[in-house]
Amino acid sequence: MIKHLNSGQQGPRRVVILGSSGFVGKELSRALGNCHLDVLGIASKDLDLCSTDSVDRLKALLRDTDALVFASALTPDKGKDARTMMKNLLMAEHVGNALEQAPCHHVVYISSDAVYDEAANPVREAGLCDSGGLYGHMHRGREIIMKTALAKARTPLLILRPTALYGAGDTHRGYGPNRFLRTALQDKQIALFGNGDEKRDHLHIDDFTRLIQACLMHRSEGLLNVASGTSVPFHEVASAVADIVGGDIEIKRSPQTNPVTHRHFDITELLRAFPDFRLTPLKQGLTATYQALS
Repeated sequence: MIKHLNSGQQGPRRVVILGSSGFVGKELSRALGNCHLDVLGIASKDLDLCSTDSVDRLKALLRDTDALVFASALTPDKGKDARTMMKNLLMAEHVGNALEQAPCHHVVYISSDAVYDEAANPVREAGLCDSGGLYGHMHRGREIIMKTALAKARTPLLILRPTALYGAGDTHRGYGPNRFLRTALQDKQIALFGNGDEKRDHLHIDDFTRLIQACLMHRSEGLLNVASGTSVPFHEVASAVADIVGGDIEIKRSPQTNPVTHRHFDITELLRAFPDFRLTPLKQGLTATYQALS
């Protein structure tokens, strides 16, 4: 589902990151900087993408040799309502307008696996995009906005749809590794819904930033899901966290209010595009995250 427009031997002259203060943007900025790539990080405090003047301000910042990573979004912890959705779509409209008028060399849009039908198993790039929530529909709408704008500008676009990310820099405290580690460290307990039987894929942030970097080097375009390819039940994640943290960690179970569902990923396209790419095993990633947090 993706193709590489160069051999990957030479990176972009500069990478502009929209959303550089967020989880993905901050970790990507650090990873690219460690590889001595020129990075311009733009956070919401620097440029409000919901403001109409952001179009002209972004145009003035961009160069035609830039690669741009669009990682800025209001995440579900900031709101799950229609107003939040419309703000996110407005941001994409403004970015798209700027890129139509001031084309750059390459664009990477950070989407989400939330765009897929909740019953999709396994998840594949060709799967039905029919999310049950506003967050998924928002990302699908932003994908379409970016595709339309960049087709006019004739700029290569790569859409990445990652599964749930975890790592020490995450501040969203979403259900799973991030929350389990923090509550185990702070409260000596982990809360599970039901028996924790639901199976999910979890991707370490370092794997995701390495993948983005590889895509920037290859100037990749198209669509790619990013996941580990291994789904595990939440109770196994909780047990692994308890073992890593040590001490008397209580795993508390609360009633399961929603039906038990599972999500698996077919990562054939990821391995085809990057056959030498190695993903971090969950236990190793949890250990690294614990060490960084503690």
